[in-house]
Amino acid sequence: MDRAEGAYKWDVEGKRFIDYKMGAASQMMGHCHPAILQAIAEQAGRVIFAGDCNPIEIDWAKRITDMVPSAERVRFTASGTEATMLAIRVARAHTGRAKILRIDGHYHGWHDHLMKGAKAGSEALPSLGVPPEIADLTLVCAPDRAAMEAAFAEHPDIAAVIVEASGANYGAVPMAQDILLAAREVSRSHGSLMILDEIITGFRWAPGGRQALAQVNPDMTTLAKIATGGMPGGALAGNAQVMDMLDPSVTKNGMAPGVLHQGTFNGAPIVAAAAVVMLDLLADGQAQAHADRIAHNIRDGLNDLMGKHSIPGLAYGESSTFHLYFGENDGTLNDIPAATIRMPNPALVSGLMNALNARGVDLMSAMSAVTSAAHTDRDVDETLTAFDGAFHDLKEARIL
Repeated sequence: MDRAEGAYKWDVEGKRFIDYKMGAASQMMGHCHPAILQAIAEQAGRVIFAGDCNPIEIDWAKRITDMVPSAERVRFTASGTEATMLAIRVARAHTGRAKILRIDGHYHGWHDHLMKGAKAGSEALPSLGVPPEIADLTLVCAPDRAAMEAAFAEHPDIAAVIVEASGANYGAVPMAQDILLAAREVSRSHGSLMILDEIITGFRWAPGGRQALAQVNPDMTTLAKIATGGMPGGALAGNAQVMDMLDPSVTKNGMAPGVLHQGTFNGAPIVAAAAVVMLDLLADGQAQAHADRIAHNIRDGLNDLMGKHSIPGLAYGESSTFHLYFGENDGTLNDIPAATIRMPNPALVSGLMNALNARGVDLMSAMSAVTSAAHTDRDVDETLTAFDGAFHDLKEARIL
């Protein structure tokens, strides 16, 4: 791809695509929003990065603590993966325990500590280079209160439970809201911490994230993407007592700070400038409501098209997402294993992606997508026309 603006992007040959990848879900206001571009340009004229605390970094942290219900303190990182890494280190330091309980198939970044269980239905490591000694500290359970309780009964040394707020892969595997409450209650009853991964859901599901809708209060929340204004970066937010582990003025077990965390570009002013504007644009919830409506209309249209083409399947999702499942169902995915949802036929994956790309539509993955405040009703119509043609081609090729 060569450039992007609003809901669209153009490849090096000049072909335009309606973009439902949106910078891996980071461009909630659309690509190159004028106010965000202006903020970046103005900040670049002052300082891009100097290695010092900057006033705009404080403004950025204040936006997060004002909007995210559980956020009393904020620590900036250079990526979302680093935010979950830091959350794990803080949890281990705070509790004095070593193990982490994660939900099957949820994704929390590419680092060693949470690779085990990232592939739905399997505890096999999905990457080379992860020492088994580290993987052994990760426990995997189903998104179920009883499964969480069983894990704590067998392993009382669990430092934290980490959950992707939307369910696996920004809701591709649906998850009941009460699992978030269960994770909160179970972790607290066993002296453990709850880490809520809102790297995609933060500021997308609502101005206060998925936790505001679920009314759950995690000990720590990981943020990135929208939280960083669509720029590279991340953040860890949490309650003051837990986040004290990072405070150099507070001594923990003879160390100040208790948790060492450094990073050249953490809280970079040029990222903060974009983030402050992005969060201001999202504070009233109108942009999210628009993106939600666009996604809802696409989901409805896709289900109608599946009926038209006699394709067994389901378009589903929450908030500003839409996901596709091809196969028999009862109108829900309740009895379908996560591994089945996440591992569709490779020929279908490549066939659908190629058919849509040929018609100028690009999804975040072959079966999932996100919308933004920049998408329009006209984009919905054009997208459904592209799917109509793609479904016809796949039926003709006997892939569907």
